[in-house]
Amino acid sequence: MANLTQTNLNHFMSQTQDQLIKLFEKELVFDEVVDSWPLMSTPWPILSILSIYLLFVLKLGPSMMENRKPFNIKYVMLLYNAIQTLYNSWIVALFFTTSGAWSYYISHVCHPLPRDLNHLLIHEFNKGSWYFFLSKVIDLLDTVFFVLRKKQSQVSFLHVYHHVNMVITCWAFLRFIKGEQLIFGGLVNSFIHTVMYSYYFLSALGPHMQKYLWWKKYLTRMQIIQFLMIMAYNACLYTFNCNFPRLFILYVIADVSLFLYLFLMFYKKTYEQNQRAKLHAN
Repeated sequence: MANLTQTNLNHFMSQTQDQLIKLFEKELVFDEVVDSWPLMSTPWPILSILSIYLLFVLKLGPSMMENRKPFNIKYVMLLYNAIQTLYNSWIVALFFTTSGAWSYYISHVCHPLPRDLNHLLIHEFNKGSWYFFLSKVIDLLDTVFFVLRKKQSQVSFLHVYHHVNMVITCWAFLRFIKGEQLIFGGLVNSFIHTVMYSYYFLSALGPHMQKYLWWKKYLTRMQIIQFLMIMAYNACLYTFNCNFPRLFILYVIADVSLFLYLFLMFYKKTYEQNQRAKLHAN
């Protein structure tokens, strides 16, 4: 009886493994050109970058700054925020200025043409995805600047998790999926980052700009709306059985749901508590 149970279990495990392999072979996409781009051939370079990032922002950086004054990097911050604003706005503009991109996306968002029938446009989409992925790597500097300015309280779980997760997700998407359906999420996110880094640029100009930055809470609301839009979009991809890896769709929905929860908690803590404090003060 025990041998029969073990045999059945082994058979079940073998079938499950075969099904998963077939599923991954069917859904994963490989491209010699795209997979040879910087940081894309293996996961080790990007994992090394993230390891150094985490080691610095959580351990080495705070220890280094413990007995030091905050670095005065105002002009570095201004340059960084200006570059980020321009770079993210360029990513958005790139999609709308690529010949045929908009009309193709509208017509084939659910059922894309095979890569070999639309190679040139898909290649442009993949290039845009790589530029977007690179922007997530550059975003890691946000936390480094927090540490150097002794703003360690801003190095929250939400902040660090968000940055690390985005780098890994974008790398995995471009390395193994390469679909054009998630362009929507990238465009929305790049637009939000254009607004966000514009805010950071103005804020870095100095305290005299604070009276013009009353719209900070609306920026957080925009980020929350972004997550709702991406969740709804991916739910549609899944519901209408679109030609896109269903496991990755479920992962994105789960991942964005966590982001949404964390940002809602941040919004509640930051703005609702501040509002109650003001009411009590009055």
